Amino acid sequence: MYANPARKAVGEGADLAAFSPACAGAVRRFHSSFKEYKPTALTPLPGLAAELGLKDFLVKDESSRYGLKAFKVLGASYAVGRFLAARLGRDMSQVTRDELCSPEAREKIGDVTFVTTTDGNHGRGLAWTARELGYKAIVFMPKGSTSSRMESIRAEGASCTVTELNYDEAVRMTWALAQEKGYVMVQDTAWEGYTEIPTWISQGYMTLAQEALEQMRATGTMPTHCFLQAGVGSFASAVVGHLTAALGAEAPRFVIVEPHTANCIYRSAVAGDGKPRNVTGDLQTLMAGLACGEPNTVSWGILRDYASAYFSCPDYLAANGMRILAAPTGGDAPIVSGESGAVTTGLVHWLMRHPAARAQRDALGLGADSRVLVVSTEGDTAPEIYKGVVWGGAHPDVDGVF
Repeated sequence: MYANPARKAVGEGADLAAFSPACAGAVRRFHSSFKEYKPTALTPLPGLAAELGLKDFLVKDESSRYGLKAFKVLGASYAVGRFLAARLGRDMSQVTRDELCSPEAREKIGDVTFVTTTDGNHGRGLAWTARELGYKAIVFMPKGSTSSRMESIRAEGASCTVTELNYDEAVRMTWALAQEKGYVMVQDTAWEGYTEIPTWISQGYMTLAQEALEQMRATGTMPTHCFLQAGVGSFASAVVGHLTAALGAEAPRFVIVEPHTANCIYRSAVAGDGKPRNVTGDLQTLMAGLACGEPNTVSWGILRDYASAYFSCPDYLAANGMRILAAPTGGDAPIVSGESGAVTTGLVHWLMRHPAARAQRDALGLGADSRVLVVSTEGDTAPEIYKGVVWGGAHPDVDGVF
């Protein structure tokens, strides 16, 4: 764990205007114009909370989002909507799915091909959005991607190819292709000269954060701690940004979680100079959705300034989280959570139960009065991997060794 020695108060750190309650409301209004939209469940697990010695343990379960088993469609759909609205000269706050699909809009916009690199869920979300709105999508995946995720993307009508490149190399290849062919790249990784669409994607994720906040307020269960996964950081920054903007000093402590082999946010924090750091190599990890080596430069400032701590984790913690959520205790409801969705649960379990974690647990202030929020960002988006872990015992615990 790396504890943030320079966590900022609201107004002292990175600008949160793009993640304000007003912005989140506008994003959600667009999402609700799709007939498939409904808030996903915020599931309390009192049995697990008691087992871990916590007051509450809450899981925002994204496995039912738009029927795609993952939250990523929120970012892809909002970014595509913003792009098409701009082509129409329309204010996004008034645009709906039906308007974007109308013959008049299609004639004015013309042909557009959207392109992206994905570990799976983002590409499927973009493919679904493009098909729903009547456009083409081309998707590339890094080496080692599962065939089931590729086929899920193709089933939404997109072209999908698994490359021999790691994630970040595939992103650069896709960008070059988009420049050459005139395609519109919809990527949540930002770099110099490419920040607008990544910002829109991150804003799209605010819908789940706003839902969770409403659900917690309705039950009077506000979190003291929020554990969030980071790939490039877009999702985590959306939740951190929105909850911080909405709650101010009452915001929970945010803990950012990554795999060892793709821990670019963790390494950026540890460097201590406020600048993002990249991770190179194959980036191979069980947590395919988090296998990203280069931080989103737009998101990094929010995670740098408002997170309390950062963890770099072994794969077995994600596997443990999958098994814990699938096999409830004390009458809890089971939750189907994929590799990238369950790592936060696995980490909280380790923090609360393993003797070696006491120092970290104490530093985070985790105890009997703590209310923990996690987001299960995906269901079994790769069924063969899910069964291998939950049924077959793949990636066993190694006695808490980090």
